Amino acid sequence: MNLEEMQQRAIEIYGLYDELNRRDRRVWQTHEFMLGFMGDVGDLAKLVMAEEGARENPGGRPALEHELADCLWSVLILAHLYRVDLASAFDRTMAELEASVSAQLAGPGEPT
Repeated sequence: MNLEEMQQRAIEIYGLYDELNRRDRRVWQTHEFMLGFMGDVGDLAKLVMAEEGARENPGGRPALEHELADCLWSVLILAHLYRVDLASAFDRTMAELEASVSAQLAGPGEPT
């Protein structure tokens, strides 16, 4: 699955959540997706600690995989909600990071 396909799938699930929330609760405002993402990142941090042996992990590897996928879903939905072309932003950011790290590795006076 490529990034565009993942984003389309994430948007489908977003639509289902919207439908469920309209029926049972209330629709989330855009900023609430960020708050949900922060909760997911906290859960991910605990699972990474467990993976490293620093805490118990009753969910095992499947819990880590699930939380990574939850975090990716949140990023894809935030990009959708804020109209960010994630593929372009990722490519641009990686080029900037590559140039920066390469320059630091080359050191002063050495070609990059």
